[in-house]
Amino acid sequence: MAMTWKLLKQLRPPPYTATASTTLHRARFLNFHNAARLFSDAPPLPPPSGEPPSIPPPQNPLSPSPSSLNQAELAKFAAIAGTWWDSEGPFKPLHAMNPTRLAFIRSTLCRHFRRDPLSARPFEGLKFIDVGCGGGILSEPLARMGASVTGVDAVEKNIRIARLHADLDPVTSSIEYHCTTAEKLVEEQRSFDAVFALEVIEHVANPAEFCKSLSALTVPDGATVISTINRSMRAYATAIIAAEYLLHWLPKGTHQWSSFLTPEELVLILERASISVQEMAGFAYNPLTGRWSISDDVSVNFIAYGTKTETATL
Repeated sequence: MAMTWKLLKQLRPPPYTATASTTLHRARFLNFHNAARLFSDAPPLPPPSGEPPSIPPPQNPLSPSPSSLNQAELAKFAAIAGTWWDSEGPFKPLHAMNPTRLAFIRSTLCRHFRRDPLSARPFEGLKFIDVGCGGGILSEPLARMGASVTGVDAVEKNIRIARLHADLDPVTSSIEYHCTTAEKLVEEQRSFDAVFALEVIEHVANPAEFCKSLSALTVPDGATVISTINRSMRAYATAIIAAEYLLHWLPKGTHQWSSFLTPEELVLILERASISVQEMAGFAYNPLTGRWSISDDVSVNFIAYGTKTETATL
């Protein structure tokens, strides 16, 4: 444990001091031309030495969404679906991070939709969709903020857990949960004011096609919010080595470093899908308090908010 604590102290980002005017940070992109050079249609970079490359499973030709479903990833989450609402279980990091994710969402989307951020239900009358909703830990607070929420997940067990938990509260019982995919909803011509995919894109087989589907689900001038993990050596050390092997916060094998995207890559993918990123921020973990905060450090966990500029072509 002493070694683990020493590692965390070394990996911890420099202190970040926020003021009322700088709580959230405007998009901090590197040169877009460099981003284009970094990302292409080529396979992702190989993982660091010592970690075998991830080989995607063969796709089922009868699958309704072969462009994004990754059967191996679905199996991982199906195995732990019953622990979604255990705040000390495998999803403990998401429970701890959720208030910070929601703070970013409330701030950016209240500005986007010109809503009062001090209102208890600022998103009244808006249609939101939570893609890859899991057990509903994001869908429920969005519903409490007034939105009409649809949650979708490709794992049936996740949807059953989400429905059971939502039915415990009359406010969240209105959430529509479906075991389906973003691609299937595009085929059904569904559309939403805001589309969320938090901690999902690193688990799909084809991030570019997945983002095109998210864009197609977003109404013109609507909002898209995506959070993920940077493909950096620091992320490999913290999100995989520390979180999975030293601290045992997550089951071993939860993440594949080669599946992570850099902020520049994500921006370019979204641009190609007609989503213009307006703001990006990082999430910093404080091991002393056990809390997350919004930061301008995007070297590990980061979140991006973008706007739909035109109809994407699938």
